[in-house]
Amino acid sequence: MIWEQETLNVIGRTLLHEFSDLSDVEQGTRVTLRLVLAVLLGGLLGMEREQQGKEAGVRTHMLVSLGAALFVLVPDMAGAMDDAMSRVIQGVVAGVGFLGAGTILKSNRNDEVKGLTTAAGVWLTAAIGVTIGLGHEATALLAAVMAFVILHLVPSLMRRDSSGS
Repeated sequence: MIWEQETLNVIGRTLLHEFSDLSDVEQGTRVTLRLVLAVLLGGLLGMEREQQGKEAGVRTHMLVSLGAALFVLVPDMAGAMDDAMSRVIQGVVAGVGFLGAGTILKSNRNDEVKGLTTAAGVWLTAAIGVTIGLGHEATALLAAVMAFVILHLVPSLMRRDSSGS
């Protein structure tokens, strides 16, 4: 009986220690805000791509933004120095570049390349996630609004301009 109680105490302390990375309400709120904002902004950009019938849609953009935010948020919380953070960001940028490359297709019929805008959007979504993960939410929000304008409004302006010529 004593052994069982002692074992349960050890298990309880171990579980408490393992889940102690969010040590107080302030830190928990900060992390939650950053991750939720990364998902929402990624989802906004992904929604635009999905409405355009592109392969990389809402879920892809949400996951890219969330993953990028996590990749920088966790080392930042652990006290990573600038040089380590630089390497983490370089890794995110390179990794997402490969993901974006998967959205680019070249047609053999007329040498038409498709998916460049979607690939650039996935890459930008990662940058927005990194920005949020580093705690620059206002900058990330501004970038997401600008991206949405570029993706959603610029094509209609281009069509209007070419039809008026």
